[in-house]
Amino acid sequence: MSAESAKPGLARPDPKAYQEKLPDMSLWHGRIDEETVPEWALRWHQKVNNYSGQSALPGVTLAGFASDEGVRRNKGRPGAASGPDTLRRALAGQPWNRDQPVYDSSTIICRGGNLEAAQQAFALHISKLLDNQQLPIGLGGGHEIAWASYQGLIHHLHPEQKPNVGIINFDAHFDLRKPDQAGASSGTPFWQIADYARQQQLPFHYLCLGVSRNSNTRVLFQRARALGVDFHYDDDMTILQLNTLTDALSRFIDKVDHVYLTIDLDGFPAALAPGVSAPASRGIPLEVAEPLLKDIRDSDKLRLIDIAEFNPNYDIDHRTSRLAARLIHLLTLQEPIL
Repeated sequence: MSAESAKPGLARPDPKAYQEKLPDMSLWHGRIDEETVPEWALRWHQKVNNYSGQSALPGVTLAGFASDEGVRRNKGRPGAASGPDTLRRALAGQPWNRDQPVYDSSTIICRGGNLEAAQQAFALHISKLLDNQQLPIGLGGGHEIAWASYQGLIHHLHPEQKPNVGIINFDAHFDLRKPDQAGASSGTPFWQIADYARQQQLPFHYLCLGVSRNSNTRVLFQRARALGVDFHYDDDMTILQLNTLTDALSRFIDKVDHVYLTIDLDGFPAALAPGVSAPASRGIPLEVAEPLLKDIRDSDKLRLIDIAEFNPNYDIDHRTSRLAARLIHLLTLQEPIL
């Protein structure tokens, strides 16, 4: 899909400052099950089609953001730029349990350190997918994807109409740093969003689940409280606290009209997600994360999903890519299955 034109307020970046790679359908292959009811035995690789733009029926559409420039600026370990295609391969064998179609679309590649141009191009791409009634799933890439994703959503909704968007982030980090001399990074997206919301007089609703006390400085906690951020510590993300967490999540969703869900894989235990930019010593257990994700999925307010900080260079036995594929499968699952 081409980022040819821009909506008001979302400028088209210099096409020389980033690269747009069209879908590589050769990534989509896997086993084919012989069953008496074949349509009940389909997998993603058998259902996914090349996104055809305005002629595509409403469905789920993948969009890649191949960047670790924000991670590099944030002094993390690079490698997340190769995440999108690895995640596509991990998804290929997942069962397809949805009536709607699924598409693969372009990957925006950050070139020459031009992060801001890549973010702008990805924002335009996401906005166009939303305009065409798709549920976009962004495949990162570092968490700098969040600023791009949010811009795409807000411009689809038109900022002058003051849309009431809620951001839900599964993450060990607030990512509320202010940009420094190196510029914005994977640690700054939610400060950028808050600053933009202030300038545009938009509500800023941000819920961060899994915050680690030993991964955020005092100034970040102060900033979070000053901005009215709702958050829960990683050691509160337990099965014993699930009812409390579910109630808090429900209250958050009730006060917004649209939900943008971003999942930073470093919010999960390092044993589950070793392939990330900054592995977690504790993290959110799956038995807590999955019920919360189901509630978000079933809220009828979910407009956009992205997966951040997957770094294939450090993955062990494909654990992290399999975790990401499981979460995406859960978020696109129509229950009951039959």
